[in-house]
Amino acid sequence: MNRGLHELASSIKRKVAALFAPAEPKPQRSGLFRRTLLVTALGLFAGAAALGMVQQPDRSELPPSRIIRSVLPLSAEQVEVSAPSAAPYISETRIRPGDTLSAVLQRLELDAPNLQTFLTHDASARSIYKLYPGRSVQAATDEEGKLIWLRYIHTPGNETDGQVVTRMLHVAPSGDSYKAEEVAENTERQTRVAVGTIRSSLFGATDAAGIPDSVTMQMADILSAKIDFLRDLRQGDQFRVVYEVRSHDGRYAGAGRVLALEFINDGKTYNAVWFSPDEKSGSYYDFDGTSLRGAFLRTALKFSRISSTFGMRMHPIHKTWTGHKGVDYAAPSGTPIHSTADGTVEFSGWQNGYGNVVIVKHHGKYSTLYAHQSRIAEGVTKGAKISQGQLLGYVGSTGWATGPHLHYEFRVDNQPIDPLSVDLPVARSLEPAEVRAFNQAVAPYKQQIQLLTQFQQTLPDALTNVASR
Repeated sequence: MNRGLHELASSIKRKVAALFAPAEPKPQRSGLFRRTLLVTALGLFAGAAALGMVQQPDRSELPPSRIIRSVLPLSAEQVEVSAPSAAPYISETRIRPGDTLSAVLQRLELDAPNLQTFLTHDASARSIYKLYPGRSVQAATDEEGKLIWLRYIHTPGNETDGQVVTRMLHVAPSGDSYKAEEVAENTERQTRVAVGTIRSSLFGATDAAGIPDSVTMQMADILSAKIDFLRDLRQGDQFRVVYEVRSHDGRYAGAGRVLALEFINDGKTYNAVWFSPDEKSGSYYDFDGTSLRGAFLRTALKFSRISSTFGMRMHPIHKTWTGHKGVDYAAPSGTPIHSTADGTVEFSGWQNGYGNVVIVKHHGKYSTLYAHQSRIAEGVTKGAKISQGQLLGYVGSTGWATGPHLHYEFRVDNQPIDPLSVDLPVARSLEPAEVRAFNQAVAPYKQQIQLLTQFQQTLPDALTNVASR
């Protein structure tokens, strides 16, 4: 290193001497250039000298490295190789658009002679005749590749008697053939939360937050009496929502009910919470315990037009001037008809001019009638309990009808009155014991909504739509 430094220093000295050697006079600009080179050369010389003065570390002073080795004795039982597991090998494929049963079975690579023939022809396996894209088909095989069972999960989440279950076709070898049966397994309930800010539309905000469309529809329906979601939304409106989802074997199996909701519309706050006094039927209330729905809906059809009002009219069939005891709603055949209030079916069947008709008795002195149905919904029989909004049947033209429509009557003490002009009864108030249960049930949801509010207020403007996973 010293020899190299000496050579570098000698080189710099020669160059410096050359810079100061006599020369013919040149313009001032040349002198400035020469002085610049001098300063640069001196800097290089000082840097090289500094490098030469740095002392290299003495490696003998570094701490010594230590290697610790410990031998642990193991008994024969501890080193014994475990026996082969009897657990099956499970493979899975998802149905693709345009898939055939043959293509699905080929992807599973099953050693199952005549399985496709059985699935194609046996009536017990008819649910696999319809392959829904996105649904799963699973197969379990042993170590030799022989089929143990095949499952087609055709309905990931289906509500039955208040319980959401996953329905599937289960196929297993049976002698020289196979046996198929429908199986239902309970799903697991999970709670999710989400917050969002309206930028263009409700669906735009909920999509950005990853909220299922069915939950969005519930949000709009729950607060429909307070907010017109087509005309009243404003940019900057915010919402916080707590809702249920279902899962089966760790997989999403559909969204459930909205449990709590808060919506800020044009500076006004609206909230809702689900409450079921008897753990069977329930409704939505605001946080103060006021019901968010009236005792009766104005109409039994979601999409329709009024074709005949209450009062005197010329009968379209008998051609006589007579009183019309209800309101007619024109709609295509097959349009769903929903009960306008909770109640009990008083009559379900055929009545001359009414055709297929359902009469529902409500609390107190009220009843409603739904006539000219093409068919009555399954389970709507005399004595059946009916909830507001429940399906009763479908629009038709049975009885004395010239075209498909619903004839709807609203009765007080069995006397028809005009449902479009009457002040409909308000919802039943909570009993004192129910108020105490309500306050206890709603407290956790209030806390969740409050935490979501604080969280949403801390979010940056670019990240205002967030959902839990």
